[in-house]
Amino acid sequence: MTSVPATAPGPNGGGRRRLAAPTVAMLPRVVDSLSFLYLDIVRVHQDDTGVCAEITTQRRGTETVYLPTASLSCVLLGPGTSITAPAMATFARHGTTVLITGMGGVRCYAATVPGTLTTTWLEHQARAWADDTRRLAIATAMYEHRFGPGQAPPGATLQQLRGLEGQRVKALYKLLARRHRIQRFRRSYDPDSWDTQDPVNLALSAANTCLYGIVHAAIVALGCSPALGFVHSGNQQAFVYDITDLYKAELTIPLAFSLDTSDRPEAEARRSFRDGLRLFRLMPRIVRDLQTLLAPDSPQPDPDETPDEQLVDLWDPVTGPLPGGTNHA
Repeated sequence: MTSVPATAPGPNGGGRRRLAAPTVAMLPRVVDSLSFLYLDIVRVHQDDTGVCAEITTQRRGTETVYLPTASLSCVLLGPGTSITAPAMATFARHGTTVLITGMGGVRCYAATVPGTLTTTWLEHQARAWADDTRRLAIATAMYEHRFGPGQAPPGATLQQLRGLEGQRVKALYKLLARRHRIQRFRRSYDPDSWDTQDPVNLALSAANTCLYGIVHAAIVALGCSPALGFVHSGNQQAFVYDITDLYKAELTIPLAFSLDTSDRPEAEARRSFRDGLRLFRLMPRIVRDLQTLLAPDSPQPDPDETPDEQLVDLWDPVTGPLPGGTNHA
């Protein structure tokens, strides 16, 4: 089988490929990225201009929309979507997280992980996760981030924090149900009986899944592991669930209750949530909160500082990291 080059042959082919490969300084920072894009029933492919989504219908013919890959944090690919290998390679080079989801983005089946990331924040996360004292301290900090400083009882165990969190969320459900005149609301998530659920539960599940995608993108963009959670455990999305819980009471739960009379709660939840993200400036908050939780005593990086390209370091138990790319013979 003969392979076909990605760019046209000739004297300009190599230059075009070099221009298409972004450097670290060229890429937008994750805090400046757009939030997420959900696609279904389209073909995503790469052409000479960039990555585009294409759909063909009898009524409107073929429509093409080019995607801002370098500034997209997360792309959710729903049912009926196909994507070519060159398009996936472009997403990977630009550090865009790609999630394979169910209808409406309501289930995440797989996700990509960019391979050119520093491990600085992963090392902070792993050290804190492996230390039971620090792990409980971060779980407590998460609780106080949600409900206010000093709200966690001194010396509270993780079991006590979970119980207090459950009581507060249940009270929030009751308050919003009373405000919207909803009788006997009960939070439920049942994929096997999806169409029989009430509008609030449908909207909440849809909005939460979009939030999971954004948080997953921020975690991966920092080089952290989505699997090493501090409150949740035993799942590849454990840390995603931890961080997402910090924002649900502010972002997704009130939105879902406001759609209790909607005929299309899932679609309206996704659309309203996306429209409101710019107002909340969510991505910078996620990055800042992640860094503060994992390394509260470390100086935060200057947001205007241009990142340096890093080589792989060598580990040394005595002297610490040694520069890579050097012959130490």
